[in-house]
Amino acid sequence: MDTPSLPPADIEAKVAEAVRFQELEEKIIAALRTCFDPEIPVNIHELGLIYGIDIDPSGAVTIRMTLTSPACPAAGTLPPDVQAKAQTVPGVTSVKVDIVWEPTWEPSRMSEAARLQLGLDY
Repeated sequence: MDTPSLPPADIEAKVAEAVRFQELEEKIIAALRTCFDPEIPVNIHELGLIYGIDIDPSGAVTIRMTLTSPACPAAGTLPPDVQAKAQTVPGVTSVKVDIVWEPTWEPSRMSEAARLQLGLDY
């Protein structure tokens, strides 16, 4: 059975949209790298606190993140900071930050750079 193929213009439009989303996500990640947990001198992206970034075609962004623990002292300040910094990215029309607890954050979620910066051997 033959699979219908998309016209070249549709393929180009889908590729352009995917590239636009990827570039926007990279800019959002760069903005999030300026957010720090006040108790740990590593940005939240390298700490592994960002679990996902969803971008819809209108530029509305949903960021799924966690904290190092439910009792994290930054629970009241870090999510608004994430929202504010992501909102500054050109092309972002709105930002919603969802705090999630599953999977539970653990130090193994940190990037290699974060582990090196903190002097941890994993």
